[in-house]
Amino acid sequence: MQLVRQADHHGQPDAFRRTGWPIGSGHHRHGRTVGGGVNDMVERWREGVESGDAHVAAEALADDVKLVSPLTDRFAFRGRNDVEELLTGVFEVFTGIRFAAELRQGDLVVLRARGTVGKLDLEETQFLDLERGLIRHVTIMMRPLPAITHLLRGLAPRVARRRGLRATSLLLGAASALPDTVVASGDRVFMPLADPARTRGGSIH
Repeated sequence: MQLVRQADHHGQPDAFRRTGWPIGSGHHRHGRTVGGGVNDMVERWREGVESGDAHVAAEALADDVKLVSPLTDRFAFRGRNDVEELLTGVFEVFTGIRFAAELRQGDLVVLRARGTVGKLDLEETQFLDLERGLIRHVTIMMRPLPAITHLLRGLAPRVARRRGLRATSLLLGAASALPDTVVASGDRVFMPLADPARTRGGSIH
């Protein structure tokens, strides 16, 4: 596995620079790169995500792309249009995204990113599977839990509202508020009790 880029805690690239694939090595069809270097579309994806531009990010996606949500196993987002619609909502809630590291092995690219949801810091790892230079499959993992539930609370109603489902949007807003409140309260009140610094010797100090 090759370390292509790494950044400091402020999201600024350090001495590790991407190597390997030349930019712009593919041919274009209807404004999209087909059969080009992996670097072309990974760069486009990164540009769209960091700028919060869903349309730009979607240019890196295959027509039949599948995005596996970090929030549910009930369904996945399929097709470039659905994923772009999702990203539009995500970028309204998850902001200030900056990539911190990039790893590659063949057609697999792993990206690590940081951003904020409201006042909470959120970290995510993106696993991108590529085919013919385009992103065919996206799997996303996130931490910590309070930021994830806060993201769900802001995102779920937006996705439903963009599809014209006003009643569903209201329902999802109310339903996602409960776990967000419970998790935020638990993280603030109860999780500190499990801090190793407080529990050394098997008892709470």
